[in-house]
Amino acid sequence: MKLLRYGPKGQEKPGLLDADGKIRDLSGVVRDITGEALTDGNLAKLRGVDPKSLPLVSGTPRIGACVGNVGKMVCIGLNYADHAAESNLPVPSEPVVFNKWTSAIVGPNDDIEIPRGSKKTDWEVELGVVIGKPCKYVDEAHALDYVAGYCVVNDVSEREWQIERGGQWDKGKGFDTFGPIGPWLVTRDEVADPQQLDLWLEVDGHRYQNGSTRTMIFSVAKVVSYLSQCMSLQPGDVISTGTPPGVGMGVKPNPVYLKPGQTVRLGIQGLGEQQQRTYAAE
Repeated sequence: MKLLRYGPKGQEKPGLLDADGKIRDLSGVVRDITGEALTDGNLAKLRGVDPKSLPLVSGTPRIGACVGNVGKMVCIGLNYADHAAESNLPVPSEPVVFNKWTSAIVGPNDDIEIPRGSKKTDWEVELGVVIGKPCKYVDEAHALDYVAGYCVVNDVSEREWQIERGGQWDKGKGFDTFGPIGPWLVTRDEVADPQQLDLWLEVDGHRYQNGSTRTMIFSVAKVVSYLSQCMSLQPGDVISTGTPPGVGMGVKPNPVYLKPGQTVRLGIQGLGEQQQRTYAAE
């Protein structure tokens, strides 16, 4: 299934993308696409619903973040060796973990706000993993059983705040609008192998990132298992699993960063696409 949330900000309704690419209203079946709806049992109930029996949503409504009321958004840094190299950082021996504040989460096509004074706002296409049931001290062999589904994430990053201003990376990762997720949450039964997905990103039509989850240092199963050793993961939590090479910071000889008025497009095989416009914070 491809689950989504549509409508004005703060008033999103649950929806389902049918086989014809049309949005069906799930409001009569579930209150929202949140952790509560993403347990194995509730997903099984949703699969039992005939999409043709659901009201068809007319027009082209705004698509919101594919998960509502996210408890936490945990991110993995430097999870592709070639991205670590372009960042002039060593390949990690264990997953690099940081957080993205939930206030950064927006819809897949919402505008990206470039922070006041920022000259180093960057992009990162990433595979998002959405947890479907409580997860603690889980071994790698069973870790994917705790996944509800997958989505596209743009881990927007302000590099000066992330790297040059001391402290931890979180500062540069959590500005408002820095966490577009969606357009849909694709349930895990539709993703045969999360380590076989192509992902890409372009700015104003120029392709900067072309990668594959095949080249991850730490697999999705490893990441979920690892995180479950140091925190409990809850239904609806989102994990962003790292980006392949091609970020603006890594462009040689001169890095390239986002400016107001640009268009960012990105996508992952089978998981849909995002498109954002950038604007300057007032």
